[in-house]
Amino acid sequence: MRKVILTLEAQEKYEIIKRLVDEHGNKKAAALKIGCTLRHINRLIKKYEKEGKAAFVHGNTGRKPIHTLSDQQKTDIITLYNSKYWDANFTHCCELLQKYDSIVISPSTLRKILYSEFILSPRATRKTRKQMNKILKQLHKGTKSKKKKAQIEASIIAMEDAHSRRPRCAYFGEMLQMDASVHLWFGDKKANLHIAIDDCTGTIVGAYFDEQETLNGYYNVLNQVLCNYGIPNMLYTDNRTVFEYKKKSKANIEDDTFTQFSYACKQLGIEIKTTSIAQAKGRVERAFQTLQLRLPVELRLAGISTLSEANVFLNSYIKEYNTKFALQINHNKSVFIPQPDFDTINHTLAILSERTVDNGHCIRYDNKYFKTVDSRGLQVHYHKGVKGMVIMTFNGELLFSTHDKIYALDEIPQHEQKSKDFDIDFTLEKPRKRNIPGMKHPWRSETFLKHVKYALHPRELSA
Repeated sequence: MRKVILTLEAQEKYEIIKRLVDEHGNKKAAALKIGCTLRHINRLIKKYEKEGKAAFVHGNTGRKPIHTLSDQQKTDIITLYNSKYWDANFTHCCELLQKYDSIVISPSTLRKILYSEFILSPRATRKTRKQMNKILKQLHKGTKSKKKKAQIEASIIAMEDAHSRRPRCAYFGEMLQMDASVHLWFGDKKANLHIAIDDCTGTIVGAYFDEQETLNGYYNVLNQVLCNYGIPNMLYTDNRTVFEYKKKSKANIEDDTFTQFSYACKQLGIEIKTTSIAQAKGRVERAFQTLQLRLPVELRLAGISTLSEANVFLNSYIKEYNTKFALQINHNKSVFIPQPDFDTINHTLAILSERTVDNGHCIRYDNKYFKTVDSRGLQVHYHKGVKGMVIMTFNGELLFSTHDKIYALDEIPQHEQKSKDFDIDFTLEKPRKRNIPGMKHPWRSETFLKHVKYALHPRELSA
C-alpha cells in the first residue's frame, strides 16, 4: 500500500474529519475549525469514506506546472551562465539570455536555479555569502562521498572570494599598485585620492587629488613617479579604473582614457596588469584604510579647503607617511629605470586625438579654432581634408602632427583685440620663433591608430 504524505494543513483537515466520523462528532464545530461550510464538510466525509487518507492529497501534488522549466533547460541555463555570463548579475543575465539565447526567465527563477548549484551573483551581499557558506559546510559535514566533498570544498573556496597570500616583490620599483579612493577627505564634498604604492617597500611614490577618478589624476601620479624615481617595471591596478575601463559610447579617442593611458605606458615600457579582486592589491587597499583615518584630520587641522591646497599639502604629508609606515628603501635593489628628462615626460603623458583640416586651413579642437604654425612663427596651410594628430602635452601645450611633421597650434580669437584703422597704438604683430620639438615616434599617426585598434579589438588581433 502506497504511503500517503500530507501537508500540515491537509493533515489537520484529515484528523478533524477522521475524528468526526469515528466519534460521530459535531459537524458545525468541525466546519468552524476548518473554516468552511457544512456542505463542504459533507463532501469531505464522503471522500474520506471512499478514499481514506488519500482523499486529502491536493490534486496538483506531484504535477509540474505547465510553465515550469525542464531539467534539461535548467542544465542549459547553468552551463550558459558558467561559460558566457559568469560576470553578469542575475537581472542582466536574464536580459542576455533573452537577447542571445531566446530564453525567457525571471531573475527570481534564475536565482533559485543557480543557488541550487551554489552559484552566487557577483553582486551578492556579505550576508548571502555567509548563509550559503554555512549551508555548504553543513553539507560537507554530512557527506561521506570523497568526490562530493571535493566539489563542496571547491564551492566554499569560490564563495569566500579570497586571494592567496603572496610575499612582497623583491625589488623597489618591480611593481607599483595604483588605485583611487573616493572619500570626504576635506570639506563637505567628496574627492578622489589617486595614489601609487611600491609593493616591495610600501612606499607611496605618487599621490594626487581630483574631483573624479580621472586620466588627469593618474597622469599626475605617474608624473611624480617618473620625476622622483624613474620608470617602474609594472603597474598593478583594479580593472574598473581608467587602465582597463572602455566605454563603448565614447565617440572621441581623447575621451577613451584606457587607450590614452595604456599608450603612454607602452612608450615608456611599463607593463599594466589588472585584477578584479581587491585582496590581490592589498598593499594599496590597506594604505587607503590608513589614509582615510589619518589624512582627513591632518587636512582639517591645516585648514585645507580646495583641491589645489590639498595637492600641495600632499607633498609634505606623503614624506611623513613613508617615514612612519614604509620600509627603508635599498637603492641597491632598485629596478627603476633612470628618470626620463622633462621633455620626454611632458610629451609622453599626452592626450592624442585625430583631427581634420577644414576649408579655412584650421583645426577645430575643444570648440575653438587653431592655425598651424612652424618654428619661424609662420602659418602653414594645408588643404581641406588633411588628417593629423592633435597632441595636448602634460603641461597643456597644443601641437599638431601631420605628414611626419610637427607644428604649434595658435588659437584664432573670435575678434581682433585692436584695429589698424581705429586704434592709434596698433602695431602689426611680428611672427615669433617657436621651440617646436622634433618628430617623435609616439606621435606618428599610424602607430597610435594601430594601438587604438588593438585596444578596441585585442582578441581579434591576437587570434
